Amino acid sequence: KTEVDDGAYAHVTMAACGAKLCGVISRTFNSTGEYKSTSIGKKIVWDMQAKGSGRYKSGKIWQPSTEKVYKSKMALNGNSLQISGCVGPICKKQMWSRIK
Repeated sequence: KTEVDDGAYAHVTMAACGAKLCGVISRTFNSTGEYKSTSIGKKIVWDMQAKGSGRYKSGKIWQPSTEKVYKSKMALNGNSLQISGCVGPICKKQMWSRIK
């Protein structure tokens, strides 16, 4: 589950894509509950390379609200996934959580 961004959040299904890790938006939610966003089915994470110890590097993350793609990395710690990425000098972070 992503953090809320521009009033909405998503459930992301993570899976291997070749030797790398990718994530696809599987469900979307806003203040009124679940809704059918045009982002469902789109890749939000791709090309993440495992570094070991739950860390991933050299990937890309797409921010649907701005249509920007960030060079990014991730770190998994239990049920939390720290996401960080940059476009030029602008960097952002989010903490995603595992859905049971």
